[in-house]
Amino acid sequence: AAILIGVPLGILISYIRPASKPVLAFANIVQAVPSMALLGLAIPVFGIGMKPAIFLVVIYSLLPIIKNTYAGLMNINEQMLEAAEGLTKSQILFKVRLPMALPVIMTGVRISAVSAVGLMTLAAYVGGGGLGYLVFSGIRTVSNVMILAGAIPACILALLVDRVFAAIETIVTPVSLLDGKNKDEKRRRKKREMFVIATAVVLLIALLFTSLFQTKKTADIRIASMDF
Repeated sequence: AAILIGVPLGILISYIRPASKPVLAFANIVQAVPSMALLGLAIPVFGIGMKPAIFLVVIYSLLPIIKNTYAGLMNINEQMLEAAEGLTKSQILFKVRLPMALPVIMTGVRISAVSAVGLMTLAAYVGGGGLGYLVFSGIRTVSNVMILAGAIPACILALLVDRVFAAIETIVTPVSLLDGKNKDEKRRRKKREMFVIATAVVLLIALLFTSLFQTKKTADIRIASMDF
């Protein structure tokens, strides 16, 4: 959701320069608001459960994506754009500017993806469950084992998410922009990265498929708790 909002917004402000300052200023202000405060402000609108946590993660993920999209599009070599003269604006955007800016854009996406894993642990505060439940339960019961039981899987998940997005970055980046000089090696690396992505997609489909056949409880009670 953050990618679908942030990338088009970054493209828009790269074309409409006067809009860049207020959009980036708003994103900076939102990023400066403490996550717990923003989560509390979201509860009257979304209630308790996963919805306010997802809202929090999407909002906090926007700034790196918007900034990197804008920076990537604005820092393209002027000679490259001059060589593209004669194409339409949409052709220049999709065939020249976006492919050249993709490494910078994907860096912002990777930062957002990894930080999102850490932020989602706050879902436990508003009855959203997840690994944060173990972390906060361990804090309340002074149990280091329980804290680590939630923190270590979260760290591993963050590393896996970063690896998957690194593979996506290699796939979408033009071969000429990849590091190294051997084009054959670059193509072989792309094939390996595609295998990683295919594996991740298969696992995701398997998880979604199994969740569809889980028995639905007759009633769910969600409880959120506050310290003190």
